[in-house]
Amino acid sequence: MDLTLLYRGPLASCDYDCPYCPFAKRRDTPEQLRTDRAALERFTAWAASASRTGDRLSLLFTPWGEGLVRSWYRRALTELSHRPHVRRVAIQTNLSCRTDWLAAADPGTLALWCTYHPGQTPYERFLAKLRRLDALGIRHSVGIVGLPGNLDHARRLRADLPDHVYLWVNAAEGHTYTDAEADTWTAVDPLFPYSRHPHRSAGLPCRTGESVLSVDGDGTVRRCHFVPAELGNLYDGSYRAALAPRPCPLAVCDCHIGYVHLETLPLHDVFAGGVLERVPASLPPAPAPAGRTPLPLIRPGRRPASDG
Repeated sequence: MDLTLLYRGPLASCDYDCPYCPFAKRRDTPEQLRTDRAALERFTAWAASASRTGDRLSLLFTPWGEGLVRSWYRRALTELSHRPHVRRVAIQTNLSCRTDWLAAADPGTLALWCTYHPGQTPYERFLAKLRRLDALGIRHSVGIVGLPGNLDHARRLRADLPDHVYLWVNAAEGHTYTDAEADTWTAVDPLFPYSRHPHRSAGLPCRTGESVLSVDGDGTVRRCHFVPAELGNLYDGSYRAALAPRPCPLAVCDCHIGYVHLETLPLHDVFAGGVLERVPASLPPAPAPAGRTPLPLIRPGRRPASDG
């Protein structure tokens, strides 16, 4: 069975203090960190042994806080990257960690979803780490929140990044964009129109709950991070009986890690081979007029066999 798992343990601490984030400069207690470490090591052991059941896994770590400043996250990604039944292992990160550990990982499997937070780290330091990822052959995307004050930073990043590195822009939560503003951001990220508005999802088919699942630190399995209904537990295998196609129960989906799996959107084709790390299969299309979703551009022969 091919499964995509989004893992989110109890870790909720971050070394940055972004004003829009509830986890800014939050510190976990030593006991909370020990709990998170034990939960992650349990999940890693399960994932490492999943080949016994014939499962092929694609894994994305989506911690509330910053995971890569913790040794157990670096160790888990490195270990899992060498497992032949793991098609992709990726994590969302602010890239504040050191990068030397990546030399021990398999660059054919490990990937990073990197977010730049202006004001939290010197620009040249962040850019130097991205260049190190490139030198190591680590697949990665780079992104920024589409706040008005971030526009110049986004343009600078786009100019300094290699053409093959995708720069994404997330619509800022609670922010309404005029068409002119949306056009400006779309000039930076041609796929920004997908992020600009929440996507209607009620009753629509979605891969979550069938081949895409959310797992928490206790092993509780849900269809996604945004639907609280439980499907079972990872470690006793009770979730497997619940795997089935099912429509989305929510009115809208406004987070990329959720709506990328909506079958009514073409994003599994747009990001074929790089769904977890948010890397498109080819260069994004030319900007579309404001308010319109651009058509995906998939070049013939470029679509990899795996979308995770």
